[in-house]
Amino acid sequence: MILIGENLNIMVKRIGEAMKGRDPKPIRQLAMAEAEAGVDYIDINLGPARKGGEELMAWMVKTVQEVVDLPLYLDTTNIGAIEAGLKAYENKQGKAVINSIMCRPERMERQIPLVTQYDAGMVALLWGPEGMPRDAAERGLLAADILQKAAEAGVAGEDIWVDPIITPVNVQQNQLLECNQFISELDMIAEVLVPGCRSTCGLSNVSNGAPDHLRPILNQTYMIMLEAFGMKSCIVDAFDNNLHDIARGKRPDIASLVTSVVEGKELDVANLGKEALDYIKTAKVLLGHSLYSDSWLEL
Repeated sequence: MILIGENLNIMVKRIGEAMKGRDPKPIRQLAMAEAEAGVDYIDINLGPARKGGEELMAWMVKTVQEVVDLPLYLDTTNIGAIEAGLKAYENKQGKAVINSIMCRPERMERQIPLVTQYDAGMVALLWGPEGMPRDAAERGLLAADILQKAAEAGVAGEDIWVDPIITPVNVQQNQLLECNQFISELDMIAEVLVPGCRSTCGLSNVSNGAPDHLRPILNQTYMIMLEAFGMKSCIVDAFDNNLHDIARGKRPDIASLVTSVVEGKELDVANLGKEALDYIKTAKVLLGHSLYSDSWLEL
């Protein structure tokens, strides 16, 4: 699984303050720590960045690239800031990626040309003119639309990452099941329109709103499930060591158990320890086999 570190985010208090004050030290320290943790990309999240976003993104890109060579996700809804970041970006170990381009005509018309102009990648966010897609079928229609437009603009398949929009399991469990179905169908859709495109998501969304002590196992379990469905990358907490171990194949025991639940296999749980049982229970919640509650591990 390809990992994109999510931690360089304006919503993190000390990082937000450093961005506002143009203090490079905390930015550089966190970027280096993410790189040392082993992520493949670093996401620079400025939020809306309505005021001064262009200058801030350019400054952030230069500040981060002074200390790490990893490719960057440029994450803001400010299109001018995206372009400023692309202009400042130096391709050291891979292309910059626009995170993200919504499936809305006004966004696609302005942003897809930036992908080819600056030889970048793009996240195709399946957020349409009416907002959140209702089901897997609507996700498929939105994906077909943006993939076709990207292909017509000359964007290569390997430069496109489709984001189906992961929803919190504690409030939108049915929507999560629709995401699962779409991800399992994406390769078929892509093969017709843009062979080689891949998928990504904000993994931590699945656990948003859950108690802090339960978020890691939700994220880790869902990452295994997503990989089984065909997901190629995730935007993650760079400092979740257990998640890194699972992503790098160091916990085949846990990955095998969760994948078996996804495949509907019968498991002999009589001799399994608490850790293994917790992952199985979590997988069943994420698959909708049981309803979410904050006490699902205690049942």
